[in-house]
Amino acid sequence: MENNYKYKPIIGLEIHAELNTKTKMFCDSINDPNEKHPNFNICPICISHPGTLPVINREAVEKVILAGLAMNCSIAEDSFFERKNYFYPDLPKGYQISQYQKPFCEKGQLALKGGKKINITRIHLEEDAGRLYHLPGKDYSLVDFNRAGVPLMELVTEPDFESGKEVKEFAEELQLILKYAGISDANMEKGQMRVEVNISLRDKQQETNNKYGTKVEIKNLNSIKTAMDAVDYEIKRQTKLLEASEKVKQETRGWDETKKATFSQRSKEEAHDYRYFPEPDLPPLKYDKTQIELIKAKLPELPQQRRERFKKYGLPDANIEIFTVAKHLGDYYEHVASELDAAAMDYHKKKGLRGDEPTEPHILSMKLHSLAANYIITEFPALLNMDSTKELDDIEGIKISPEAFAELMVLIFHKELSSTGAKAVLKEMAQTGLHPEQIMREKDMGQISNEGELETAIDEVIGENKQAVEDFKRGKEASLKFLIGKVMVKTKGRANPQIVEQLLKNKLGE
Repeated sequence: MENNYKYKPIIGLEIHAELNTKTKMFCDSINDPNEKHPNFNICPICISHPGTLPVINREAVEKVILAGLAMNCSIAEDSFFERKNYFYPDLPKGYQISQYQKPFCEKGQLALKGGKKINITRIHLEEDAGRLYHLPGKDYSLVDFNRAGVPLMELVTEPDFESGKEVKEFAEELQLILKYAGISDANMEKGQMRVEVNISLRDKQQETNNKYGTKVEIKNLNSIKTAMDAVDYEIKRQTKLLEASEKVKQETRGWDETKKATFSQRSKEEAHDYRYFPEPDLPPLKYDKTQIELIKAKLPELPQQRRERFKKYGLPDANIEIFTVAKHLGDYYEHVASELDAAAMDYHKKKGLRGDEPTEPHILSMKLHSLAANYIITEFPALLNMDSTKELDDIEGIKISPEAFAELMVLIFHKELSSTGAKAVLKEMAQTGLHPEQIMREKDMGQISNEGELETAIDEVIGENKQAVEDFKRGKEASLKFLIGKVMVKTKGRANPQIVEQLLKNKLGE
């Protein structure tokens, strides 16, 4: 959202992400976000029975350090856990084991698509709380401790955002990084990633004295789009108040999805005193430079590196972004791309075609890469029975081998198959795993480009549709498309439409 008001938005984020470790943060209870039975994955440590002692989950610590390295943070060689004291029914100990003075990661950066860099203040590790269930019409609530003790990464940014669009871009990129690096599944619908927004407006005339406005916190945002919408709404709401010479109230607000508006939840006049102090039951942690480098070696290719690398295929930015977000789909495309040149050479040998001109192989290769990308992006969702809400991130079980798909692209490129025929062959490949040429032979699906064969069908269509012929001769272009369609029906979709069009024009004396 473009901000043309006299006030500048000052926006910072606090993002929590549950780590996808095998066990919880300080015990060996299973960390399973899909568990449906309440209070199933719990133990005396999870629910704080007297005399129990926590043990640090090394995997969780290293995943947080990995996240910090992915976002260019400084990693603390000395760190420790602390007790964050507050009382709430879903917190059995009456305190949360967290970090405050010495987080594992500090002073990082993450760039948005336009190049703007968002500064990361800190990334620290803590344990999650349980989950409360408020029952309609009841005067009590239920608590499920399955989530209690799950490793939770908290990332805090500097107030560098100025719009909902920037918040959305940052959250989406962070989500991708966490998934790429295997740190978190980051599914917001399951509560595995949660975004909280701190927002205030500052009069642009007072920017030089760094005077901030009154801060409002927005919680319980259950999707990235919701976070964007809430920010944009809150900018408008606070601007309207300030322009009417009214005060913005310091408070915590929620988001009403039906009204598309934030609403007041509770006042927050003063910061809460959590009385942090070092956790006496856990030892300090030390990671030297060698250990940090060993963790860094586990970093995979990250989303921005993948975008840069995919440019070598000559694809448009929109396709590259799809293959970055839908990583499994992009991986399949790369396997196909590695087979395209060989498939093109095999076709040339079979047909006795020349392919030795200096520029032809390169041009052919780039066109095939583009064709393959378009077919994967447009046709695979239907083949895999994906609905519009499902991410294109899983092609497990697809029966079409990259080699067979590459062969299909070459056949389409050389007009051996019509567009309709190509979709039919692709569907058959997905169901049977057969190669395209075998399917074309068995089902007689090859495109007809032979003028002699096509003229018979064209003559029949002309004889059966005299009115359309007369309309075309009087200048009605739509009639030509009608006649081409009739030829396609008569040839069961196998006719080459470009050749049909030219033959019709020749016969009708254009």
